[in-house]
This record gives sequence, C-alpha cells and structure tokens, in this order.
Amino acid sequence: MPATPFCVSTADASPRAGLIGLAPMEGVIDALTRELLTELGGFDWSVTEFVRVTDARLPPRVFQRICPELDRNSRTPSGTPVYLQLLGAQPDKLGENARVAAALGAPVIDMNFGCPAKTVNRHDGGAALLRTPERVYRAVQGVYGALEGTDVPVTAKLRLGFEDKTLALECARAAEDGGARRLVVHARTRREGYRPPAHWEWVSRIREQAGVPVVVNGDIWTLEAYWQAREVSGCQDVMLGRAALADPWLAKRIRHWQLTGERLPDTRWQDRSALLAAYVKRIDPALPSKVVVSLLKQWLNIMRQHDPEAGVHFQRLRRITALDEFMTALQKEVSPSEAEASFSS
Repeated sequence: MPATPFCVSTADASPRAGLIGLAPMEGVIDALTRELLTELGGFDWSVTEFVRVTDARLPPRVFQRICPELDRNSRTPSGTPVYLQLLGAQPDKLGENARVAAALGAPVIDMNFGCPAKTVNRHDGGAALLRTPERVYRAVQGVYGALEGTDVPVTAKLRLGFEDKTLALECARAAEDGGARRLVVHARTRREGYRPPAHWEWVSRIREQAGVPVVVNGDIWTLEAYWQAREVSGCQDVMLGRAALADPWLAKRIRHWQLTGERLPDTRWQDRSALLAAYVKRIDPALPSKVVVSLLKQWLNIMRQHDPEAGVHFQRLRRITALDEFMTALQKEVSPSEAEASFSS
C-alpha cells in the first residue's frame, strides 16, 4: 500500500495548525447533530455513525439514512466533509458495501474497530476485532481492495486493544498494512471504556511506527487538554467526540487559539440552551415528543460532566417528560438558592 499522505482541504486551518475531526458516536451524533456542531466552526471533517455490515449487500437507502449528506456532496450544510463509517468483520461483504457507498458519493470509507458496546462486540464487530490483528488486516484490505481504481481512501478508527494494550501496535500496523491511509486512535482499550485517563503516550508509540497520519482521540475536554494531547502523543491532528457535545464551541475555541494565541470566553449556559432549542426546532417533527426529550436529556447529561452550571440545569430538568414543559423550563433562569440546593444534593 502506498503511504500517500492523507489530506483534508479546509478553509479554516492554517498549514501548521492541525486538523480537528468530529467523531462518530452511535445513537448520539446523527446528521442533525453534525449539522449543528459543524455550523459553529472549527471542524475539518466528520464521520457518520456506523453502517453495520453482516452478510448482505445493503440497499442505498440504508447508507442514505445514516448519511443523508450523500445527497449534498457528502458535506454538512455548512460545508464540512462527512466520511461514511462501516462496521463489520467479513472482508468480502465489507468491500461489497464499500463499493455501494463509494458509488453513492462517500468521499472516504472509515472502518470501525473502536466501538466498545457489548452488543456490538458479541456480534463480532467494533473493538472485538482488536483481539486478532490478522482480522483487522483482512477487514481493511477487503475494503481497500474493493475500492482499488477509485479515488476513495480508507481510514480506520481504533482503540488501544480489547482487554489490554498488548496488541495495540500490531493492530495499528495491521490496519495500515491493509490499506488504511489514516488512523484515528482512541487512547483507551475496550475494557477501559471511557474511564480516565486517556493514554496519549500509547498513541505516540503508534505514531512513531506508522507511515500514515495518526489522529489522537480521547479526553480532549479543554484547550489545555488539547495541547497536552498533542504534546504527549506527538500527533498534529485530533478528534473530538463527547467533548464536542459537552462544549459545542470547543472546536471553534481551539481553532481561534491555534490561529491567534488568544482564548475565547468560556461557553455560557445561555448558548448551550439556545443550541438545544435549535436542535428541537430542526428535529424531525414525526418523532414522538418523549423521544425528543430523551435525546435532549442525553445531550444535557454529557454537557453537565464538565460544566457545573449545566449540571444544575440537568438536575432541574431530568424528571420532565413532556416536551413543551421541558422547553419552557429550559429557558428558565436558576436562582442562587436553586443552584446552591442542586450542588448540595
């Protein structure tokens, strides 16, 4: 496989700034969420939720449901490129479906070797393949070979291993040897899930042996963490997942810091609540209101993990099930006594 540099064209990034990707998060970051987050600026590319490949060639409507941006030149409305992710273990079926996705306009096929979900792993998908580097190689090679003769590259999203990090370097090498032109590495094993810390030093070990670009992912919640992740891993580019939901303006703040050295103000609760309101206005009106409320709580629950004020509002809103009531309460200001009571509960 030629070690051709993987490039992303962007009007935002300076040549040396380093790129910022928006991570795929199954059941969390869908097309609407991608639309809202990339509108705020800072992101150079994004990746869809995974398309699950088993033993069948999937019809185009499956890809278009997961990636409606295929009908818009595979870009969000604000112009951020969207790459389509596949999850599976059978090289021939992965390749067959990769050809379908490429024919529909997917500019890049990303492969999921990082999903830690037990259901996915039990069905031989995601991080489960990290137990056998040869299977990682065959899966990537199946897609790379199927796309030969096209201009659609293959990338891979990995963790540091399944149970432990013993095979971290081998799996990364297997993905590259199979044809991946860029590796995104979440700096934990499947067993570690999302528990801190992220092991950026292990990403550095992968980067040192790799002949393709490596992107560091995991625990990049702040400007300081962004810089530390780059320094420790040696990676120029990063990917944000939960952090982008916790602070939707983080990518923009990183980009501004890259280009000017100046810190933008921290994100205010008013901005967060306005974004949640925009989400409701744009969401599919056919969705039941209880589902919409559940999605809002899911997002707000991630926001509160690194913002005490969002935590106050989460406690205030978490038992509301009616959408109208939720949206009315979302706009309500919290008194100092309510905030103090929430912190002490």
